[in-house]
Amino acid sequence: MADGAFAEYVAHEEFRAGLAAGRVRVVVNPKLARRYVAQRLMLLVIVMPVIGAGIALALTGSTWAGAGLVAFGVLLNRVVMWQSPWILLQMALHDPRVYEHVTHEWLLEVLRHPG
Repeated sequence: MADGAFAEYVAHEEFRAGLAAGRVRVVVNPKLARRYVAQRLMLLVIVMPVIGAGIALALTGSTWAGAGLVAFGVLLNRVVMWQSPWILLQMALHDPRVYEHVTHEWLLEVLRHPG
């Protein structure tokens, strides 16, 4: 925050309506968003078996299929990490509990536009 004061709390319904109308501004902490989205989507649980299966396929002779699975797993991880601020915003828009959590933990800051 520019003035050093705490922002006034914005309720979830006001956040949803205000974001669509342009009355609120959202600031996402990208580093914390990456960690939260990866944990919330259980990304490691999805990506590691895909990469492991790719390595197993490559070692058993299906080199291209294995390389494709490894590349898919790595690419999936990179895309989710790169898009994590947008994913976090969508999660907060659709679930009031997620909104409450991410605003209280300063992953997402919602500010009213002056005027």
